[in-house]
Amino acid sequence: MKLSVFCGVSVDGFLARPDDKLDFLDAGGGEPHGFKEFYASVDVVVMGRKTFEVVLTFGKWPYGKKPVVVLSSRPLDFSSIRDGVVEQMAGEPVKIVGQLERRGFKHAYIDGGITIQRFLAAGLIGRLVVTRVPVLIGEGIPLFGPLPRDVSLSHVATRTYRGGLVQSEYALGGANRNRPQNKAAPTRRTKGKGSK
Repeated sequence: MKLSVFCGVSVDGFLARPDDKLDFLDAGGGEPHGFKEFYASVDVVVMGRKTFEVVLTFGKWPYGKKPVVVLSSRPLDFSSIRDGVVEQMAGEPVKIVGQLERRGFKHAYIDGGITIQRFLAAGLIGRLVVTRVPVLIGEGIPLFGPLPRDVSLSHVATRTYRGGLVQSEYALGGANRNRPQNKAAPTRRTKGKGSK
């Protein structure tokens, strides 16, 4: 199974402001930078509870009918999601990936600061695409955090865009190799009111 990160950050490396606001991402001018094509290539989205709660403030569910897995050990309320399939899982990243693989998923989009950090630390991310927005915000929620060891990156490409975005793509060696097989993580699945 392939696991990818595709995210936007300020030049000083923050995914969001301390209050979780993402308004600074507009500094890139909103021009196309490959996200739609990337999103079309994934068959499941995996995010943490905090990211899920921020997404709920957007007003409209942005993931369509694509399955979304929210990682949390605490109960979550999915009642406001009217169009989409969302479920809850808990456990270590390797268990989550094992369960998704057994269900036939091929490519997961890993989203949210802590979730990205946990999957990176577990050596499970295979592709990392970071788009830097031309702004410094000084403080916020960082993309990267502590790691148990160095993570080697192979540069694939760097692209620039008229609005000032600079996007770098990396492949991560050894992702999913020699991974221990673990039992399935606990799961809770809920269909949104409008889904079939």
